[in-house]
Amino acid sequence: MDPEPEQAAKPRPRIRSRFRVPAIVALCLMIGTCSRLPGSLKQIRLLGTLKVVTRNSPLAYYEGAAGPEGPEYELVRDFAKRLGVKLELRFADSAAAALDAVARNRAHIAAAGIVANDTRWERVLFGPVFQRIDQHIVYRVQDPLPQSPGDLVGRRIVVSRNSTHAASLRALAKDWPRLKWTEVDDRDTLDLLEQVANGKADVTVADSIEFSLGRHFHTDLRPAFKLAESEAVAWALSPTGDDLLPTVEDYFEDIGTNGRLADILERNRRALVRFDRVDAANFVAGVRERLPRYQAWFQEAAAETGLDWRLLAAIGYQESRWDENAVSPTGVQGLMMLTAETAARVGVQDRSDPRDSIRGGARYFRLVERTIPNRIEDPDRTWLTLAAYNVGYGHLEDARVLTQKRGQDPDSWPDVRANLPLLAQERYFARAKRGYARGWEPVGFVRNVQTYAELLRWMIADEPASAPAGEEAAK
Repeated sequence: MDPEPEQAAKPRPRIRSRFRVPAIVALCLMIGTCSRLPGSLKQIRLLGTLKVVTRNSPLAYYEGAAGPEGPEYELVRDFAKRLGVKLELRFADSAAAALDAVARNRAHIAAAGIVANDTRWERVLFGPVFQRIDQHIVYRVQDPLPQSPGDLVGRRIVVSRNSTHAASLRALAKDWPRLKWTEVDDRDTLDLLEQVANGKADVTVADSIEFSLGRHFHTDLRPAFKLAESEAVAWALSPTGDDLLPTVEDYFEDIGTNGRLADILERNRRALVRFDRVDAANFVAGVRERLPRYQAWFQEAAAETGLDWRLLAAIGYQESRWDENAVSPTGVQGLMMLTAETAARVGVQDRSDPRDSIRGGARYFRLVERTIPNRIEDPDRTWLTLAAYNVGYGHLEDARVLTQKRGQDPDSWPDVRANLPLLAQERYFARAKRGYARGWEPVGFVRNVQTYAELLRWMIADEPASAPAGEEAAK
Protein backbone atom coordinates (compact mmCIF):
# COMPACT_ATOMS: atom_id res chain seq x y z
CA MET A 1 0.00 0.00 0.00
CA ASP A 2 1.24 3.46 -0.82
CA PRO A 3 2.10 6.10 1.75
CA GLU A 4 -0.23 9.04 2.17
CA PRO A 5 -1.30 10.63 -1.13
CA GLU A 6 0.35 13.95 -0.38
CA GLN A 7 3.71 12.25 -0.10
CA ALA A 8 3.12 9.95 -3.03
CA ALA A 9 2.73 12.97 -5.30
CA LYS A 10 6.21 14.30 -4.49
CA PRO A 11 9.18 13.71 -6.84
CA ARG A 12 11.28 10.66 -6.17
CA PRO A 13 13.22 11.10 -2.95
CA ARG A 14 16.87 12.05 -3.00
CA ILE A 15 18.59 10.91 0.12
CA ARG A 16 21.09 13.56 1.10
CA SER A 17 23.39 14.29 3.94
CA ARG A 18 24.67 17.54 5.43
CA PHE A 19 28.31 17.52 4.46
CA ARG A 20 30.73 18.43 7.22
CA VAL A 21 32.38 21.70 6.19
CA PRO A 22 35.93 20.70 7.15
CA ALA A 23 35.67 17.60 4.94
CA ILE A 24 34.44 19.63 1.98
CA VAL A 25 37.22 22.17 2.46
CA ALA A 26 39.82 19.42 2.63
CA LEU A 27 38.63 17.82 -0.56
CA CYS A 28 38.43 21.17 -2.39
CA LEU A 29 41.98 22.02 -1.32
CA MET A 30 43.24 18.72 -2.66
CA ILE A 31 41.54 19.32 -6.01
CA GLY A 32 42.54 23.01 -6.20
CA THR A 33 46.22 22.32 -5.46
CA CYS A 34 46.46 19.40 -7.88
CA SER A 35 46.92 17.04 -4.97
CA ARG A 36 45.87 13.52 -5.72
CA LEU A 37 42.19 12.96 -4.91
CA PRO A 38 41.92 10.65 -1.90
CA GLY A 39 40.57 7.15 -2.38
CA SER A 40 36.82 6.62 -2.53
CA LEU A 41 36.60 5.01 0.90
CA LYS A 42 38.50 7.90 2.46
CA GLN A 43 36.18 10.36 0.67
CA ILE A 44 33.15 8.50 2.02
CA ARG A 45 34.53 8.61 5.56
CA LEU A 46 35.39 12.31 5.29
CA LEU A 47 32.00 13.27 3.90
CA GLY A 48 29.95 10.78 5.90
CA THR A 49 28.16 10.05 2.62
CA LEU A 50 28.11 7.30 0.03
CA LYS A 51 27.37 8.86 -3.38
CA VAL A 52 25.62 6.42 -5.72
CA VAL A 53 24.38 6.94 -9.26
CA THR A 54 21.50 4.71 -10.31
CA ARG A 55 18.62 4.80 -12.77
CA ASN A 56 14.87 4.43 -12.74
CA SER A 57 14.45 0.85 -13.82
CA PRO A 58 13.08 -2.47 -12.56
CA LEU A 59 16.70 -3.61 -12.45
CA ALA A 60 17.80 -0.80 -10.18
CA TYR A 61 15.48 1.71 -8.43
CA TYR A 62 11.84 2.70 -8.65
CA GLU A 63 9.01 4.08 -6.55
CA GLY A 64 7.11 1.10 -5.19
CA ALA A 65 3.82 0.96 -3.32
CA ALA A 66 5.55 1.13 0.08
CA GLY A 67 8.41 3.46 -0.93
CA PRO A 68 11.69 3.05 -2.86
CA GLU A 69 12.28 -0.43 -4.24
CA GLY A 70 14.55 -2.25 -6.67
CA PRO A 71 17.40 -4.72 -6.19
CA GLU A 72 20.24 -2.22 -6.67
CA TYR A 73 18.57 0.23 -4.28
CA GLU A 74 18.26 -2.39 -1.56
CA LEU A 75 21.90 -3.38 -2.00
CA VAL A 76 23.36 0.14 -1.81
CA ARG A 77 21.03 1.09 1.05
CA ASP A 78 22.30 -1.86 3.07
CA PHE A 79 25.91 -1.13 2.07
CA ALA A 80 25.62 2.47 3.29
CA LYS A 81 24.24 1.20 6.60
CA ARG A 82 27.16 -1.21 6.85
CA LEU A 83 29.57 1.71 6.39
CA GLY A 84 27.61 3.82 8.87
CA VAL A 85 27.17 6.71 6.42
CA LYS A 86 24.34 8.52 4.65
CA LEU A 87 23.20 7.45 1.19
CA GLU A 88 22.98 10.09 -1.54
CA LEU A 89 21.35 9.00 -4.80
CA ARG A 90 21.76 10.58 -8.21
CA PHE A 91 19.79 9.44 -11.22
CA ALA A 92 21.06 8.79 -14.74
CA ASP A 93 19.02 8.27 -17.89
CA SER A 94 20.76 5.02 -18.81
CA ALA A 95 23.27 2.48 -17.56
CA ALA A 96 25.84 4.02 -19.93
CA ALA A 97 25.26 7.48 -18.41
CA ALA A 98 25.61 6.05 -14.91
CA LEU A 99 28.87 4.41 -15.92
CA ASP A 100 30.13 7.72 -17.33
CA ALA A 101 29.26 9.55 -14.11
CA VAL A 102 31.28 7.19 -11.96
CA ALA A 103 34.15 7.15 -14.47
CA ARG A 104 34.34 10.94 -14.05
CA ASN A 105 34.46 10.61 -10.24
CA ARG A 106 31.02 12.19 -9.82
CA ALA A 107 29.90 9.24 -7.72
CA HIS A 108 31.59 6.52 -5.71
CA ILE A 109 29.47 3.67 -7.10
CA ALA A 110 27.24 3.16 -10.12
CA ALA A 111 24.49 0.69 -9.21
CA ALA A 112 22.31 0.72 -12.31
CA GLY A 113 22.09 -2.78 -13.73
CA ILE A 114 25.50 -2.37 -15.40
CA VAL A 115 26.95 -5.22 -17.42
CA ALA A 116 30.66 -5.70 -16.70
CA ASN A 117 32.52 -6.33 -19.96
CA ASP A 118 36.08 -5.99 -21.26
CA THR A 119 35.70 -2.51 -22.78
CA ARG A 120 34.21 -1.09 -19.59
CA TRP A 121 37.01 -2.45 -17.41
CA GLU A 122 39.26 0.13 -19.09
CA ARG A 123 37.31 3.05 -17.56
CA VAL A 124 36.23 1.93 -14.09
CA LEU A 125 36.69 -0.70 -11.43
CA PHE A 126 34.08 -3.41 -11.01
CA GLY A 127 32.95 -5.11 -7.85
CA PRO A 128 32.05 -8.80 -7.70
CA VAL A 129 29.52 -10.13 -10.19
CA PHE A 130 26.33 -10.58 -8.17
CA GLN A 131 23.84 -11.46 -10.90
CA ARG A 132 23.92 -13.11 -14.30
CA ILE A 133 21.27 -12.43 -16.92
CA ASP A 134 20.71 -14.63 -19.94
CA GLN A 135 19.91 -13.38 -23.44
CA HIS A 136 17.18 -15.31 -25.25
CA ILE A 137 15.87 -15.41 -28.77
CA VAL A 138 12.13 -14.66 -28.45
CA TYR A 139 9.51 -15.62 -31.02
CA ARG A 140 5.74 -15.81 -31.33
CA VAL A 141 4.36 -19.22 -30.46
CA GLN A 142 2.23 -19.29 -33.65
CA ASP A 143 5.42 -19.16 -35.76
CA PRO A 144 7.92 -21.99 -36.40
CA LEU A 145 10.21 -22.56 -33.43
CA PRO A 146 13.82 -21.47 -34.10
CA GLN A 147 15.94 -24.15 -32.45
CA SER A 148 19.43 -23.05 -33.48
CA PRO A 149 21.25 -20.02 -34.95
CA GLY A 150 20.81 -21.46 -38.42
CA ASP A 151 17.04 -21.20 -38.04
CA LEU A 152 17.40 -17.42 -37.68
CA VAL A 153 18.68 -16.98 -41.20
CA GLY A 154 15.93 -15.36 -43.27
CA ARG A 155 13.90 -14.30 -40.22
CA ARG A 156 13.05 -10.64 -39.58
CA ILE A 157 15.16 -9.91 -36.50
CA VAL A 158 14.96 -6.57 -34.70
CA VAL A 159 17.09 -5.27 -31.80
CA SER A 160 18.02 -1.90 -30.31
CA ARG A 161 20.95 -0.10 -31.92
CA ASN A 162 24.33 -0.46 -30.20
CA SER A 163 22.84 -2.74 -27.53
CA THR A 164 24.50 -5.78 -26.00
CA HIS A 165 21.89 -7.77 -27.93
CA ALA A 166 23.15 -6.34 -31.22
CA ALA A 167 26.72 -7.14 -30.15
CA SER A 168 25.71 -10.76 -29.54
CA LEU A 169 24.22 -10.99 -33.03
CA ARG A 170 27.40 -9.55 -34.55
CA ALA A 171 29.42 -12.21 -32.77
CA LEU A 172 27.02 -14.89 -34.02
CA ALA A 173 27.27 -13.59 -37.59
CA LYS A 174 30.95 -14.55 -37.70
CA ASP A 175 29.80 -18.16 -37.92
CA TRP A 176 26.58 -17.42 -39.82
CA PRO A 177 27.46 -14.73 -42.40
CA ARG A 178 23.97 -14.86 -43.97
CA LEU A 179 22.40 -13.77 -40.69
CA LYS A 180 20.77 -10.33 -41.04
CA TRP A 181 18.98 -8.10 -38.55
CA THR A 182 17.69 -4.56 -38.12
CA GLU A 183 18.89 -2.19 -35.40
CA VAL A 184 16.42 0.54 -34.39
CA ASP A 185 16.71 3.73 -32.34
CA ASP A 186 14.52 4.93 -29.48
CA ARG A 187 12.89 1.57 -28.81
CA ASP A 188 13.33 -0.53 -25.70
CA THR A 189 13.02 -4.29 -25.55
CA LEU A 190 9.34 -4.18 -24.55
CA ASP A 191 8.62 -2.21 -27.74
CA LEU A 192 10.46 -4.84 -29.78
CA LEU A 193 8.60 -7.66 -28.05
CA GLU A 194 5.39 -5.89 -29.08
CA GLN A 195 6.56 -5.85 -32.70
CA VAL A 196 7.10 -9.61 -32.57
CA ALA A 197 3.73 -10.15 -30.89
CA ASN A 198 2.01 -8.08 -33.60
CA GLY A 199 3.76 -9.87 -36.44
CA LYS A 200 5.82 -6.84 -37.52
CA ALA A 201 8.99 -8.80 -36.77
CA ASP A 202 9.70 -12.50 -36.44
CA VAL A 203 12.30 -12.50 -33.69
CA THR A 204 13.97 -10.25 -31.15
CA VAL A 205 16.45 -10.68 -28.32
CA ALA A 206 15.49 -10.13 -24.67
CA ASP A 207 17.18 -10.86 -21.40
CA SER A 208 15.42 -12.97 -18.81
CA ILE A 209 14.12 -9.99 -16.82
CA GLU A 210 12.89 -8.11 -19.89
CA PHE A 211 11.07 -11.22 -21.05
CA SER A 212 9.43 -11.59 -17.61
CA LEU A 213 8.05 -8.07 -18.03
CA GLY A 214 6.99 -8.67 -21.61
CA ARG A 215 4.90 -11.71 -20.70
CA HIS A 216 2.52 -9.41 -18.80
CA PHE A 217 1.58 -7.82 -22.12
CA HIS A 218 2.12 -10.54 -24.70
CA THR A 219 1.27 -14.01 -23.48
CA ASP A 220 1.89 -15.63 -26.86
CA LEU A 221 5.65 -14.94 -26.80
CA ARG A 222 8.13 -17.68 -25.93
CA PRO A 223 11.89 -17.95 -25.46
CA ALA A 224 13.45 -20.16 -28.16
CA PHE A 225 17.08 -20.66 -27.10
CA LYS A 226 19.83 -18.83 -25.24
CA LEU A 227 21.70 -16.54 -27.59
CA ALA A 228 24.89 -15.83 -25.68
CA GLU A 229 26.74 -16.39 -22.46
CA SER A 230 25.12 -14.81 -19.44
CA GLU A 231 25.72 -11.09 -18.93
CA ALA A 232 27.54 -10.32 -15.69
CA VAL A 233 25.99 -7.53 -13.59
CA ALA A 234 28.17 -5.72 -11.06
CA TRP A 235 28.67 -2.37 -9.38
CA ALA A 236 31.03 0.02 -11.15
CA LEU A 237 33.42 1.90 -8.87
CA SER A 238 35.16 5.20 -9.44
CA PRO A 239 38.77 5.04 -10.67
CA THR A 240 39.72 6.26 -7.18
CA GLY A 241 37.99 3.23 -5.67
CA ASP A 242 40.97 0.93 -5.09
CA ASP A 243 40.59 1.35 -1.33
CA LEU A 244 36.80 0.84 -1.53
CA LEU A 245 36.92 -2.34 -3.62
CA PRO A 246 37.97 -4.74 -0.79
CA THR A 247 35.10 -3.44 1.37
CA VAL A 248 32.64 -4.01 -1.49
CA GLU A 249 34.03 -7.52 -2.03
CA ASP A 250 33.65 -8.35 1.68
CA TYR A 251 30.07 -7.03 1.64
CA PHE A 252 29.02 -9.22 -1.28
CA GLU A 253 30.80 -12.24 0.17
CA ASP A 254 28.90 -11.80 3.44
CA ILE A 255 25.43 -11.32 1.90
CA GLY A 256 26.11 -14.17 -0.51
CA THR A 257 26.97 -16.47 2.39
CA ASN A 258 24.08 -15.51 4.67
CA GLY A 259 21.47 -15.65 1.88
CA ARG A 260 20.60 -11.94 1.89
CA LEU A 261 21.70 -11.46 -1.74
CA ALA A 262 19.65 -14.40 -2.99
CA ASP A 263 16.63 -13.13 -1.05
CA ILE A 264 16.85 -9.63 -2.60
CA LEU A 265 17.23 -10.93 -6.14
CA GLU A 266 14.51 -13.56 -5.85
CA ARG A 267 12.03 -11.22 -4.19
CA ASN A 268 12.51 -8.63 -6.92
CA ARG A 269 12.27 -11.31 -9.60
CA ARG A 270 8.95 -12.47 -8.17
CA ALA A 271 7.69 -8.89 -8.16
CA LEU A 272 8.25 -8.75 -11.92
CA VAL A 273 6.43 -11.97 -12.72
CA ARG A 274 3.66 -11.83 -10.09
CA PHE A 275 0.25 -11.73 -11.71
CA ASP A 276 -2.40 -12.71 -9.18
CA ARG A 277 -5.54 -14.36 -10.44
CA VAL A 278 -8.80 -14.89 -8.62
CA ASP A 279 -8.80 -18.24 -6.81
CA ALA A 280 -12.51 -18.79 -6.27
CA ALA A 281 -12.15 -22.05 -4.37
CA ASN A 282 -9.79 -20.63 -1.74
CA PHE A 283 -11.88 -17.48 -1.47
CA VAL A 284 -15.06 -19.48 -0.76
CA ALA A 285 -13.18 -21.45 1.90
CA GLY A 286 -11.97 -18.18 3.42
CA VAL A 287 -15.51 -16.81 3.53
CA ARG A 288 -16.59 -19.83 5.54
CA GLU A 289 -13.58 -20.25 7.80
CA ARG A 290 -12.02 -16.79 8.37
CA LEU A 291 -14.45 -14.04 7.42
CA PRO A 292 -16.87 -14.64 10.35
CA ARG A 293 -14.13 -13.52 12.75
CA TYR A 294 -13.80 -10.15 10.98
CA GLN A 295 -17.16 -9.44 9.32
CA ALA A 296 -18.55 -7.26 12.13
CA TRP A 297 -15.42 -5.13 12.09
CA PHE A 298 -15.66 -4.67 8.32
CA GLN A 299 -19.28 -3.60 8.81
CA GLU A 300 -18.30 -1.26 11.64
CA ALA A 301 -15.61 0.40 9.53
CA ALA A 302 -18.00 0.66 6.60
CA ALA A 303 -20.59 2.39 8.77
CA GLU A 304 -17.95 4.86 9.99
CA THR A 305 -16.79 5.77 6.48
CA GLY A 306 -19.88 5.25 4.35
CA LEU A 307 -18.32 2.44 2.31
CA ASP A 308 -19.70 -0.93 1.28
CA TRP A 309 -18.39 -3.43 3.82
CA ARG A 310 -18.03 -6.04 1.09
CA LEU A 311 -15.65 -3.76 -0.78
CA LEU A 312 -13.53 -3.38 2.37
CA ALA A 313 -13.60 -7.13 2.97
CA ALA A 314 -12.58 -7.74 -0.65
CA ILE A 315 -9.63 -5.36 -0.23
CA GLY A 316 -8.63 -7.17 2.96
CA TYR A 317 -8.74 -10.54 1.24
CA GLN A 318 -6.70 -9.32 -1.72
CA GLU A 319 -4.14 -7.73 0.59
CA SER A 320 -3.62 -10.48 3.17
CA ARG A 321 -6.08 -13.32 2.53
CA TRP A 322 -7.67 -12.15 5.82
CA ASP A 323 -4.51 -12.97 7.75
CA GLU A 324 -4.02 -10.53 10.63
CA ASN A 325 -0.41 -11.73 11.07
CA ALA A 326 0.63 -11.06 7.47
CA VAL A 327 3.94 -9.19 7.01
CA SER A 328 5.63 -8.38 3.71
CA PRO A 329 9.40 -8.08 3.07
CA THR A 330 8.91 -4.32 2.53
CA GLY A 331 7.40 -3.83 5.97
CA VAL A 332 3.69 -3.58 5.26
CA GLN A 333 1.76 -5.46 7.90
CA GLY A 334 -1.57 -6.68 9.17
CA LEU A 335 -4.90 -7.68 7.71
CA MET A 336 -5.09 -4.55 5.50
CA MET A 337 -1.29 -4.51 4.94
CA LEU A 338 -0.64 -0.94 6.07
CA THR A 339 2.78 0.70 5.98
CA ALA A 340 3.97 2.20 9.26
CA GLU A 341 3.65 5.65 7.70
CA THR A 342 0.09 5.06 6.50
CA ALA A 343 -0.91 3.57 9.84
CA ALA A 344 0.32 6.67 11.66
CA ARG A 345 -1.52 8.88 9.17
CA VAL A 346 -4.87 7.19 9.80
CA GLY A 347 -4.48 6.77 13.55
CA VAL A 348 -3.69 3.06 13.76
CA GLN A 349 -1.67 2.28 16.88
CA ASP A 350 -1.15 -1.44 16.31
CA ARG A 351 -1.11 -2.75 12.73
CA SER A 352 -1.32 -6.33 14.00
CA ASP A 353 -4.69 -5.61 15.65
CA PRO A 354 -7.25 -6.68 13.04
CA ARG A 355 -9.94 -4.23 14.12
CA ASP A 356 -7.53 -1.29 14.04
CA SER A 357 -6.16 -2.45 10.70
CA ILE A 358 -9.61 -2.70 9.12
CA ARG A 359 -10.69 0.71 10.40
CA GLY A 360 -7.38 2.19 9.25
CA GLY A 361 -7.76 0.65 5.80
CA ALA A 362 -11.24 2.16 5.46
CA ARG A 363 -10.01 5.60 6.53
CA TYR A 364 -7.08 5.36 4.13
CA PHE A 365 -9.42 4.45 1.26
CA ARG A 366 -11.40 7.62 1.92
CA LEU A 367 -8.16 9.61 2.18
CA VAL A 368 -7.06 8.35 -1.22
CA GLU A 369 -10.51 8.98 -2.67
CA ARG A 370 -10.27 12.66 -1.78
CA THR A 371 -7.35 12.97 -4.21
CA ILE A 372 -9.56 11.84 -7.11
CA PRO A 373 -11.12 14.85 -8.93
CA ASN A 374 -14.64 15.56 -7.69
CA ARG A 375 -16.06 15.50 -11.22
CA ILE A 376 -15.42 11.75 -11.53
CA GLU A 377 -18.44 9.72 -10.52
CA ASP A 378 -18.93 6.07 -9.65
CA PRO A 379 -18.15 3.44 -10.63
CA ASP A 380 -15.00 4.98 -12.20
CA ARG A 381 -14.31 6.90 -8.99
CA THR A 382 -14.18 3.74 -6.88
CA TRP A 383 -12.02 1.83 -9.36
CA LEU A 384 -9.55 4.72 -9.76
CA THR A 385 -9.38 5.02 -5.97
CA LEU A 386 -8.62 1.31 -5.69
CA ALA A 387 -5.85 1.63 -8.27
CA ALA A 388 -4.31 4.56 -6.36
CA TYR A 389 -4.72 2.63 -3.08
CA ASN A 390 -2.58 -0.11 -4.60
CA VAL A 391 0.06 1.63 -6.72
CA GLY A 392 0.05 5.14 -5.26
CA TYR A 393 -1.76 8.26 -6.37
CA GLY A 394 1.35 9.62 -8.08
CA HIS A 395 1.64 6.66 -10.44
CA LEU A 396 -2.11 6.77 -11.08
CA GLU A 397 -1.77 10.42 -12.08
CA ASP A 398 1.08 9.50 -14.44
CA ALA A 399 -1.24 6.95 -16.05
CA ARG A 400 -4.07 9.48 -16.32
CA VAL A 401 -1.73 12.02 -17.97
CA LEU A 402 -0.55 9.33 -20.38
CA THR A 403 -4.16 8.35 -21.10
CA GLN A 404 -5.02 11.94 -22.01
CA LYS A 405 -1.92 12.29 -24.21
CA ARG A 406 -3.03 9.21 -26.14
CA GLY A 407 -6.40 10.76 -26.86
CA GLN A 408 -8.41 8.81 -24.30
CA ASP A 409 -10.45 9.78 -21.25
CA PRO A 410 -8.35 10.16 -18.06
CA ASP A 411 -11.54 10.04 -15.98
CA SER A 412 -12.56 6.62 -17.35
CA TRP A 413 -11.29 3.57 -15.50
CA PRO A 414 -11.35 1.35 -18.64
CA ASP A 415 -9.18 3.90 -20.50
CA VAL A 416 -6.77 4.40 -17.60
CA ARG A 417 -6.67 0.63 -17.04
CA ALA A 418 -5.45 0.16 -20.60
CA ASN A 419 -2.58 2.60 -20.07
CA LEU A 420 -1.37 1.73 -16.56
CA PRO A 421 0.76 -1.21 -17.74
CA LEU A 422 2.63 1.10 -20.11
CA LEU A 423 4.37 2.62 -17.07
CA ALA A 424 6.59 -0.47 -17.14
CA GLN A 425 7.89 0.46 -20.62
CA GLU A 426 10.87 2.78 -20.69
CA ARG A 427 9.68 4.99 -23.52
CA TYR A 428 6.66 5.85 -21.35
CA PHE A 429 8.04 5.82 -17.81
CA ALA A 430 11.09 7.87 -18.85
CA ARG A 431 8.67 10.77 -19.47
CA ALA A 432 6.48 10.12 -16.44
CA LYS A 433 6.92 12.31 -13.39
CA ARG A 434 7.33 9.37 -11.01
CA GLY A 435 9.02 6.95 -13.38
CA TYR A 436 8.72 3.19 -13.56
CA ALA A 437 5.80 1.34 -12.01
CA ARG A 438 4.60 -2.25 -12.14
CA GLY A 439 1.47 -0.95 -13.82
CA TRP A 440 -0.11 -4.34 -14.36
CA GLU A 441 -0.44 -4.81 -10.58
CA PRO A 442 -3.14 -2.16 -9.93
CA VAL A 443 -5.03 -3.51 -12.93
CA GLY A 444 -5.02 -6.98 -11.38
CA PHE A 445 -5.72 -5.57 -7.91
CA VAL A 446 -8.86 -3.74 -9.05
CA ARG A 447 -10.05 -6.72 -11.09
CA ASN A 448 -9.67 -9.09 -8.16
CA VAL A 449 -11.29 -6.76 -5.62
CA GLN A 450 -14.22 -6.26 -8.00
CA THR A 451 -14.62 -10.04 -8.28
CA TYR A 452 -14.32 -10.75 -4.54
CA ALA A 453 -16.78 -7.98 -3.67
CA GLU A 454 -19.30 -9.33 -6.19
CA LEU A 455 -18.90 -12.86 -4.82
CA LEU A 456 -19.56 -11.55 -1.31
CA ARG A 457 -22.73 -9.79 -2.48
CA TRP A 458 -23.89 -13.07 -3.95
CA MET A 459 -22.87 -15.26 -1.00
CA ILE A 460 -23.84 -13.15 2.05
CA ALA A 461 -27.15 -11.43 2.71
CA ASP A 462 -26.98 -7.80 3.77
CA GLU A 463 -27.68 -8.27 7.45
CA PRO A 464 -25.80 -7.34 10.62
CA ALA A 465 -23.07 -9.78 11.61
CA SER A 466 -22.67 -11.01 15.14
CA ALA A 467 -19.84 -9.48 17.12
CA PRO A 468 -16.50 -11.33 16.80
CA ALA A 469 -15.53 -13.66 19.60
CA GLY A 470 -14.44 -11.74 22.65
CA GLU A 471 -15.78 -8.43 21.38
CA GLU A 472 -18.86 -8.36 23.63
CA ALA A 473 -16.75 -9.20 26.66
CA ALA A 474 -14.40 -6.38 25.81
CA LYS A 475 -17.17 -3.77 25.77
